Amino acid sequence: MNVLIVHAHPEPQSFTAALRDQAVATFRAQGHAVKVSDLYAMGWNPVASADDFATRENPEYLVYALEQRLGVKSGAIAADIQQELDKLLWADLLVLNFPVFWFSAPAMLKGWIDRVLVSGVCYGGKRFYDQGGLAGKKALVTVTLGGREHMFGEGAIHGPLEDMLRPILRGTLAYVGFDVLPPFVAWHVPYISDEARQGFLQQYQQRLEQLADDQPLVFPRLAQFDEALYPLA
Repeated sequence: MNVLIVHAHPEPQSFTAALRDQAVATFRAQGHAVKVSDLYAMGWNPVASADDFATRENPEYLVYALEQRLGVKSGAIAADIQQELDKLLWADLLVLNFPVFWFSAPAMLKGWIDRVLVSGVCYGGKRFYDQGGLAGKKALVTVTLGGREHMFGEGAIHGPLEDMLRPILRGTLAYVGFDVLPPFVAWHVPYISDEARQGFLQQYQQRLEQLADDQPLVFPRLAQFDEALYPLA
């Protein structure tokens, strides 16, 4: 299996980085090929803009998704985007590894999503959900946060963690066709003991070693809808 880990944390010594390293070691011990995109270390540009295209179909007005589609075909898309897209297409499994910032992903990771999940390759027209351009691949979200586990869920102070992750789990990964595995969560990380952190690392290793047994989350399938995308009776 080919594994791409996209890591987004500004501190190289963070526990999020330790989870990344645990994933690399675990996958390689299983004989899998692993590539890592460490976005902060790479100095990744998260800003989607006209600068992403050497030439444009319409130089007067930027329709970013359209220019993505044409730019990939013509070779006009920025080299850093093409390099990440090549990694993504190579991978059988994508792991997004990041801390939760303000109920969401870091801007650096959001910028990777904006620029790399290009129209015409990853999605387009009715090529989404089970018909998405990346169908047949798997994705795993690995997150760290400062809150305690009891603070998340129905009736809890912050509400369900799934609500915070929905834009990534459903609106991004499932949308482009991934089989999305249940996320791995390390809770209250800045405030727990080293022993507790080691416990999370051991849990993560065990989870990754048994990943083939994971059942993907359930999302819509196009067969459940008519041509106008109304639900079938």
